[in-house]
Amino acid sequence: MEREEDPEEGNAAASAGRRPHGPGAPDTPDAPDGGSGPDGGGKRGQARAEDGAGGEAATGPPQPPEADVFDSDVLPAPPHAARSLLASLLRPRRRRVAVAALLLLLQQAAVQAGPLLVAFAIDHAVPALRRGESGPLVAVGVAYLGCALASGRLQFAFIVAAARVNQRVLMELRGRIYRHAQALDVDFHDRYTSGRLISRSTTDVEALRELLDEGLQELMAVVLSVIYILGMLLWLDIGLGTAAVASFVPLALLVRDFQRRSVRVYRNKSTAMASVIVKFAETVNGIRPVQSFRRERANDESFARLNGVHRQANGDALLEMARYVVLSRFTANAALAAMVLWGAHRVASGELALGVLAASALYLRRLYDPIDRLGMFLNSWQSAAASLEKIAGLLAQRPAVPEPAAPRGLPARRSGGQGREVVFDRVAFGYRTGGEVLPAFDLTLPAGQTVAVVGATGAGKSTLAKLLARFYDPTRGHVLLDGVDLRDLDAAELRRSVVMVTQEAFLFSGTVAENIAIGRPDATRSEIEKAAKALGAHDFVVSLPDGYDTDVRKRGGRISAGQRQLVAFARALLADPAVLILDEATSSLDVPGERAVQQAMLTVLRGRTAVVVAHRLSTVLVADRVLVMEEGRIVEDGPPAELIAGNGRFAGLHEAWRESLVQGVP
Repeated sequence: MEREEDPEEGNAAASAGRRPHGPGAPDTPDAPDGGSGPDGGGKRGQARAEDGAGGEAATGPPQPPEADVFDSDVLPAPPHAARSLLASLLRPRRRRVAVAALLLLLQQAAVQAGPLLVAFAIDHAVPALRRGESGPLVAVGVAYLGCALASGRLQFAFIVAAARVNQRVLMELRGRIYRHAQALDVDFHDRYTSGRLISRSTTDVEALRELLDEGLQELMAVVLSVIYILGMLLWLDIGLGTAAVASFVPLALLVRDFQRRSVRVYRNKSTAMASVIVKFAETVNGIRPVQSFRRERANDESFARLNGVHRQANGDALLEMARYVVLSRFTANAALAAMVLWGAHRVASGELALGVLAASALYLRRLYDPIDRLGMFLNSWQSAAASLEKIAGLLAQRPAVPEPAAPRGLPARRSGGQGREVVFDRVAFGYRTGGEVLPAFDLTLPAGQTVAVVGATGAGKSTLAKLLARFYDPTRGHVLLDGVDLRDLDAAELRRSVVMVTQEAFLFSGTVAENIAIGRPDATRSEIEKAAKALGAHDFVVSLPDGYDTDVRKRGGRISAGQRQLVAFARALLADPAVLILDEATSSLDVPGERAVQQAMLTVLRGRTAVVVAHRLSTVLVADRVLVMEEGRIVEDGPPAELIAGNGRFAGLHEAWRESLVQGVP
């Protein structure tokens, strides 16, 4: 039957049981939404209720959001990760940042000149006007208008300069996340849901955008205005200036308390948002099993619970902000009223000029107004800091399959293209938390030999194949390709030499030709068509509406599973690897589709070393040699005809397969 689920983003809850995670990964309840473990063979793990597309609905009131298990436990962010990440993004653009800061400095100088002009007008220009001298008042008016115009122009220039910096920073950060996600190993993607990756590159980056577009500008404006105003107050009157400085003590305590309380709130908010995205993505990606098993109502209830948690987290953030704004305004207004009353008493006694009091009152009002804006910055900063911590944690993840420090090349390939020798030298593989999957074993595959690997589910077939493809590294021993350890081999040469074709035959959005050309991006159209013809795929391709230029659409959904597999084989043939791995490449096909693919298989296997992980024994008969695996061990090894003639495990499997054919079961 044709496989319908998306192999990369399939519904985790649709499978029958939890598979173990990759090496060193704890068995977290956060199941991935696609992919398979080392021996998963395309099978999905069972997701937790709130993340799986078919999970049971939870009841009761919204609970606090669960910790982002991977981010907080498996991958803790380094200390000060958010600030370090932000600094690394801004450092290459420090000159542009300095220009923007200078523009804001000049803009604030123009803005803060206003109260001084008011003081001059009251104490000097108005008395001069009474004496018939209008020049000082006109000068004040012209100066005030000039400051307003200069402030507007400088504000515009600052916004443009800051926006250019911000957009470049955000573009670089998205690029970093995308490139890093592609560089991370299969084990990482088995554990880390694509929904969380989407959350990191969308909502978390959006939180940083809000900080850069609004928060940092507010902070710089607040700091500069406070410095200007306190300086002017101290210059106008030392008493009022000193009182204004003293009034900052209770306000500073309020800011510190708000910052401390909001850290937890915004972390919960970020995690809750990620949970909503994960749930939505997994449900949509698994829509077929959701509808097949009538899980809509259960999913609605589960999503409603997660949505309620997100609403609660947002409400907590708004309450913290409201509490801060109310208390800070009350403190600021009380301080302003006290200082104005004191200043008025001093004016009445002749100790203070009226214009100085008016200018001081304006400055005091401007001094306390930014306190609300500081709260908005802290609001943006806490939200961005929580997001940046998660992004920094993601970027801090190092591949479990690292690039070699001193890469080695392979010896020249033998003439005639007979593949390369593969040696498993005392290789063992297992999980830190789950014990060994493959006990230590030795295996040699001569160059040019086709080896089929059979066995029950969980026997270790796919693990062996993925170790050869270096999706994972063995915990002990070495996998050698023509005598070179895969861990020492240059990654680009490894991918040219070893190619895996899986049962899913994943196709990207784009044309048929573009999907075949993935095997060798510099291939010409004639080379692409030649590969398709060699595999028997040319006829079905030219029958498509636009032939090789037909867009296969998302996941190759425009063509059948068998046709997708033929495109995958054409891709592999065009790549011309020395070693080819077929991981259950026909297990999801019906009998006609399997026969067509098997004919293509014979073509693509010719002249190279091949490992065929077989689900159907009809595939095994094309092999030169059969390995039977059981509990991670090779229990039988020999030519298929010789093993069939014996009375071992493979003979029993072959007999059971023949009986199934008689009964009409493929």
